[in-house]
Amino acid sequence: MAWHAKVPNDICQEFTGKTKNIARIASLLHIMMTTSPPSSQPLRLQQRWTCRSRAAPSPAPLLPPPETGRRRRLVADSQKTAASLRVRAIAAEREQASPLPEPPPLLTEEEKMLANYVPVYVMLPLGVVTTENELEDAEGLRAQLRRLRREAGVDGVMADVWWGIVEGAGPARYEWRAYRELFRVAQEEGLKVQAIMSFHACGGNVGDAVTIPLPRWVRDVGDDDPDVYYTSPGGARNQEYLTVGVDDRPLFHGRTAIQLYADFMKSFRENMADFLDSGLIVDIEVGLGPAGELRYPSYPESQGWEFPGIGQFQCYDKYLEEDFRAAATEAGHPEWELPDDAAGEYNDTPEDTRFFAVDGGTYLTEAGTFFLTWYSNKLLEHGDRVLDEANMAFLGCNLKLAAKVSGIHWWYRHPSHAAELAAGYYNVAGRRDGYRPIARMLARHDGAVLNFTCAEMRDSEQPPEAMSSPERLVRQALSAAWREGVEAACENALSRYDRRGYNQMLLNARPNGVDPGGGPPRRVAAVTYLRLSDELLTASNFRAFKTFVRKMHADQDCCSDPARYGRPMRPLERSGPEVAIERLLDATAPEPPYQFDGETDMSVGGGLAELIDWVFHKVEWIFC
Repeated sequence: MAWHAKVPNDICQEFTGKTKNIARIASLLHIMMTTSPPSSQPLRLQQRWTCRSRAAPSPAPLLPPPETGRRRRLVADSQKTAASLRVRAIAAEREQASPLPEPPPLLTEEEKMLANYVPVYVMLPLGVVTTENELEDAEGLRAQLRRLRREAGVDGVMADVWWGIVEGAGPARYEWRAYRELFRVAQEEGLKVQAIMSFHACGGNVGDAVTIPLPRWVRDVGDDDPDVYYTSPGGARNQEYLTVGVDDRPLFHGRTAIQLYADFMKSFRENMADFLDSGLIVDIEVGLGPAGELRYPSYPESQGWEFPGIGQFQCYDKYLEEDFRAAATEAGHPEWELPDDAAGEYNDTPEDTRFFAVDGGTYLTEAGTFFLTWYSNKLLEHGDRVLDEANMAFLGCNLKLAAKVSGIHWWYRHPSHAAELAAGYYNVAGRRDGYRPIARMLARHDGAVLNFTCAEMRDSEQPPEAMSSPERLVRQALSAAWREGVEAACENALSRYDRRGYNQMLLNARPNGVDPGGGPPRRVAAVTYLRLSDELLTASNFRAFKTFVRKMHADQDCCSDPARYGRPMRPLERSGPEVAIERLLDATAPEPPYQFDGETDMSVGGGLAELIDWVFHKVEWIFC
């Protein structure tokens, strides 16, 4: 039927006969209204709602004159009836086609509390795999891991995978045997693994109990060309990590430093495919500098540094010097040079120097600002490139990438933040956020996790002369990650067994406490405890540690399925487009950190509990 076709005479007669069968009229009108008009003809709403023909007027009109009031009301009533029936019919059809979804099931109390769950990993001893590439005391380790899993309920372990051990025999000669044995023991004991790609040497830092150098063949290159290492203003070489100045230099048997790291990670994936496929390895933390952290080796104990010295800049190898001169020339200032002795010695205070002094410090000048921007940007570029290689190496694996950022808390309350600047974190009070650009860089690598240290420290524990504030520093770094939409994790910087340290870690893990209704607004993705030792497993220390794990789990049993506590594992996706340096620098505008509570609401106990621990410890010492 054409859209404007003449209405049949029988309907008009029935309509003029005072609508003896309104239901039939409505049905026929519904048919007419739901008939689609030809695309070449516009809608004519008047024709839709009247029974008049488009033909020339005839002496006998089909409908009574419009001025008849009763008939006018009748037409209107029939129009309303037809419209109502049409709406009901459409609603009925839609209800049949797509029934209303079932309401989501109500969460159980356990499920609500699991939304507050923070998994706990324990860092294994640095020398768990020896320099001879053997698993140290496999059965003793198994017994310790069994206690961690069965008695304490920890979720997993973190292990350094040392470059100097695996590729020690020669270029591209990888030996994974000991690490495969280590991972198999962890798997058999029901523990997940966080694996660190440790491209640094061990020894010379706080807490380094063993010495594991870089591969011998890499050090041979360094013997011939010592500028492959970070270098202090006085010319001291630091052999803990290769300088970022050689990232693109094919000095290592034809390979660049970036290629060395990439090949190592590709080999790890190939040789650990079964562990990766099984879900055993949940995180790959990519080493990006000394101690595995994205920073310069500005405070090496091996060169005489002592806390709370400001440290020294480490960019005086010939490759970074050349890079700086080129950057300064491009900026129109070829006369600018790297900071000289005005930046001080390792153990100076900021006020001992011209560079960091409050009044007229060089760090506030145009030249100082340029240097600090260049110095910190080199770290960002290095971290970005190595993580991009890691992303390609582990693409499609069910895991997350992570990078560690150091908690350099001393001199945080000095206007210059001197120790942070020396390490490459351009963080200046009220002027510049040094951590949010790092988080923005991590975000492009499928949301790599920002792992921050010193989570156990309190301001009140620090000596006043250090002008330290670990609490404010942790708040700033974690807030930077959350603002950029990346996950944050944290760990303790020094071994702690006391309940005060545990409570501080609990506070930083859930800064606004537990939400029984289904999860806090912010919590860390994981906490790593440093470190597994015989001392941790003594009765009194282990008793407090077990309580700590239980509180991190929000008083829930250990959960082996990360999806249940809101961290479902999915295949790693390709890194996003490279972030322009200008956009990274946009993230330097300082913002106040998120609000943290004063104390955790999941305390492991205070002074009384520590007194009881002390009593038990003495009793155990006497009778055991």
